[in-house]
Amino acid sequence: MATTTLTTFAPSASAQEQSQLLDRVVALVNEGVVLQSELDAQVMTIKDRIQQSGQPMPPEAELRSQILERLIVTRLQLQRAERMGIQISDEMLNNALAEVAQRNGVQFEQLPEIMAAQCLSYPVYREDMREQLTIEQVRQISVIRRISVTERELEQCLSRTEEQKGLNAEYSLSHMLISVSGAATANEFRAAQEKARSLYDQLQNGADFATLALTNSDSETALEGGSLGWRKGNQIPTLFADAVYSMDAGEVSEPIRSGSGFHLVKLNEVRGAVGRSEIEQTNVRHILIRPNEILDDAAAKQKLIDIRARIIEGEDFSDLAKLNSDDPGSGNLGGDLGWTEPGVFVPEFSEVVDNLELNELSDVVQTRFGYHVIEVLGRRMYDNTEEVRRNECALSLRNARVGE
Repeated sequence: MATTTLTTFAPSASAQEQSQLLDRVVALVNEGVVLQSELDAQVMTIKDRIQQSGQPMPPEAELRSQILERLIVTRLQLQRAERMGIQISDEMLNNALAEVAQRNGVQFEQLPEIMAAQCLSYPVYREDMREQLTIEQVRQISVIRRISVTERELEQCLSRTEEQKGLNAEYSLSHMLISVSGAATANEFRAAQEKARSLYDQLQNGADFATLALTNSDSETALEGGSLGWRKGNQIPTLFADAVYSMDAGEVSEPIRSGSGFHLVKLNEVRGAVGRSEIEQTNVRHILIRPNEILDDAAAKQKLIDIRARIIEGEDFSDLAKLNSDDPGSGNLGGDLGWTEPGVFVPEFSEVVDNLELNELSDVVQTRFGYHVIEVLGRRMYDNTEEVRRNECALSLRNARVGE
C-alpha cells in the first residue's frame, strides 16, 4: 500500500514517550497548567515541520516562546469551552476525521494504520482534532456569530464584485501581525510601528517572510510561517484587499494599520479568475436504522431488510421513513435529504448514491451511523454562482472584523 502523508499536529510516538517522563509546570493558566512535557512535544513537532518545509530554523528561545504562547491561548479557549458547556461528540469527531481522510485520498478506517506507519499516535491525533473542533466552536460562538452582516452591506459588496477586477481570482497569502493593545501608550504604539517598518525593510532586503513570521508575528498563523493559504478575492479581509489587488506575486505590502496593530501581507502567488459556478447535485432519500441497547446489530439489519421488502411490495417509502427512520433530520421529511453536493456524505454512502439509477432502491448499506436503504430521486447541474458570491461576501465582511 502506498504511504499517504497526512498533515497533522499530533506529537510523534517518541515525543509521547518523553512527555510521560517530564512533569514540570511551565505556565499557570487560570485553574489549569501547561506542562514542560506538552511544550517539549509541540517544539519537536513544529521543528519537524519546519525541517520538512526547508525553512531556516529560528532561534530555540524564540520558537519555544511562540509555542508556549499558543499553548496558553489554547488552554484559555478550552477552559472557556468547558464553561460554555461545549462538547464535541464522537459522531462530529468521526465526520471531521473522515474529511481529513477524504482530502488525503484514503478511507476513514485506514487512518490508524497510515498514521502508525508515520510513527504518529492515532489516539493522540483524535484528541488533538477534538480540541481543534472545540476551539472552533468557541470562536464561532464568541466572535463570528456576534458579527452581523446587514442586507445593505451584502448588496454593496455584491456591487463591488461586479466593478472590481480579480475578486474571483485566488491568492496565496502570508501575513504578519505586530499587535498593539487597546490600552497601549504612545511609546508602545510607536515601538510597534517601528518594529513593523523594520521588518518591512528586512523583507525588502531579501529576508525570508516565513522565518520572520515565526519569530515576530503575533498572529495565530505565526508557527505556520504566516501562511494564510489560498483565498478567493472575495474572502480577503477588506483591510488587505486594496493592497493585495495592486501587488505582484512575491511583493510585500507596507505596514497596514488596524485597530489590532500593524500588518504585513505577502502575495505569494495568484491563479486565474473563476467564472460562473456549477455543481452537480443529487436528491436523495434514505431510511436509517441504528443498533442500540434493545436492537443489536443483526436485528437492526434485519429490521431494515424487512422494511425494504415492504417498499418493494408497494408500501410508501416516505410513510415508512416517518415511522421507522432513526435519522432525526430527515425522518419527519419522509427520509428526504434534499439536494446535496458531492462530498456531503460519508464515502460508503456516497459510493452507493453515485451508482444508483433514478428511483432505484439500494440494498441495505452499512456505514458508521448504522444501516441504510437509499433511493435517488433526481440529479441536476445547479448554477450556484449567486449563492457563492453572497456567501463569499458575507464571509469577507465577517473576516474583516474578526481581528478587531
